[in-house]
Amino acid sequence: MVRVIFYEKPGCKNNTKQKTLLTAAGHEVIAYNLLTEPWTVERLRSFFGDRPVCEWFNRAASRVQSGEIVPEKVDAETALLLMLKDPLLIRRPLMEIGDRREVGFDTEKIDAWIGLKPKDPTLREITQKLFEQDLQSCAHKHEHKHHH
Repeated sequence: MVRVIFYEKPGCKNNTKQKTLLTAAGHEVIAYNLLTEPWTVERLRSFFGDRPVCEWFNRAASRVQSGEIVPEKVDAETALLLMLKDPLLIRRPLMEIGDRREVGFDTEKIDAWIGLKPKDPTLREITQKLFEQDLQSCAHKHEHKHHH
């Protein structure tokens, strides 16, 4: 069992499913509101590791969808400043486990990292379905066409 610090947008369906998977696997999830967290540039930057800047963004954010912000054309410094002003732009969730930080929810990567298989056989069926879903993108009706 590990303790997972989990920054989410409260009410986001996918964040809820992600927490369900973590909890079912026996981990302790401590959830924080990503949108009200007092981020600093340094702290936020530490979650993105060596991923390209375009992978830091929440593709479902309206300012990205509208084309106002094009993640591929933004440099790291600008991206971080935009995100501090408008945390909806931050890809969710941000997770902190021990001294490691990650962005997004790649089920296979997380399974390899801390294990996502449920301890309880009755939970396996439920979580198997979650495992097969795309838990990366946000599940709003108008966004189902956008797959990255």
